[in-house]
Amino acid sequence: MIYEISNKNRVVNTTVNLPSSKSISNRALIINALSYSPYPLNNLSDSDDTVVLSAALNSNNNKFDIGHAGTAMRFLTAFLAKIVGVWEVTGSERMQQRPISILVDALKSLGAQIEYTKNEGFPPLKILGSHLTGKTIELDGSVSSQYISALLLIAPTIENGLTLKLTGDITSRSYIELTLKLMAEFGIQYRWEGNEITVPEQNYFPHYFTVEADWSGASYWYEILSLCDSGEIFLKNLQLESLQGDAHIAGWFTQFGVISTQKPDGVLLTKTEDCTLKQLIHDFIENPDVAQTMACLCVAKKIPFHFSGLKTLKIKETDRISALQNELAKFGAKIAEPGHGELAWDGKINSNSIVENPLIETYHDHRMALAFAPMALQGFNIQINDPMVITKSYPGFWDDLKNAGFSVSEMA
Repeated sequence: MIYEISNKNRVVNTTVNLPSSKSISNRALIINALSYSPYPLNNLSDSDDTVVLSAALNSNNNKFDIGHAGTAMRFLTAFLAKIVGVWEVTGSERMQQRPISILVDALKSLGAQIEYTKNEGFPPLKILGSHLTGKTIELDGSVSSQYISALLLIAPTIENGLTLKLTGDITSRSYIELTLKLMAEFGIQYRWEGNEITVPEQNYFPHYFTVEADWSGASYWYEILSLCDSGEIFLKNLQLESLQGDAHIAGWFTQFGVISTQKPDGVLLTKTEDCTLKQLIHDFIENPDVAQTMACLCVAKKIPFHFSGLKTLKIKETDRISALQNELAKFGAKIAEPGHGELAWDGKINSNSIVENPLIETYHDHRMALAFAPMALQGFNIQINDPMVITKSYPGFWDDLKNAGFSVSEMA
């Protein structure tokens, strides 16, 4: 299936009911399960990742196929390692290429019994759930914050708790902070000093909890308004004071002429002026999930950039570094990779390489579809291959685009 996206108007006035946060939903599901909570979680995300994880946690089966859901793979692996039983966890072909040995080795050091059933270091996994005993574990903080979060979520429930000593640069610190803040909301005490996080053995205290709107999903509407000549977008249920690290983008976008105003039931975005930015230099180590949004925006507005802190992008749903290089080339932009975890562009457009109606390959990656679609505001008829990949995080995105005045049509 291919969708064609277009919008020649360059003025957007709309209200968007954003999806709830996938990151918060997935963490809250694990906490609810570990606390044996009698309370349902309110406003859970309807993303594929959350649906898959929720189904696994509420299943009477012992075999789980989580598809492309990386968070579900990491969180379930740690969770099942301490739940008595024999469990099997697998995923899509891409998931079976995504490394998990760092997490598995850490769990084994706590007493977990986990086997690789196919390729060493990668899913599928066979897990014999058993008693775990905490200790101090040294982990490379630069690989994936999801490994760290997976361990932290179970830390209060294992004997003696857990201390994580993180080495190297810590990638996606904001997601680790999100995990700890959510744990604290359910009664957990912890200590984070320097690169060492300690969580004593203790009980989660279940209670009613409502998931807030998703800031990663909001980033595409910030991108859209940045590419408009004028307009206002109201993002329902979004909070500027948020648990999510991606809320920092509200500050970033002031330099793109987009002002954020908190209202009682959401955030109002207003286009005040055109962007005067000459170059964007940014370290995404805290917010790698919005790197694709910013790369597409900069190319659309012809703003040179140098991004760093992108080391984890190669092990996401796809190799996002390569994917961005391939697809932005269709807009005449040659994106360089000057170093590991870096992307750079000199702002030059090669008109000979521009594709008139570019077909964007999504590589099974929801953020490729979500980040490239707004570029239709630059006069392109953007064609999105495998458009329903968005259901991983933002199932209603195409409908929201239509309501905002975009043409979204399935190609014959």
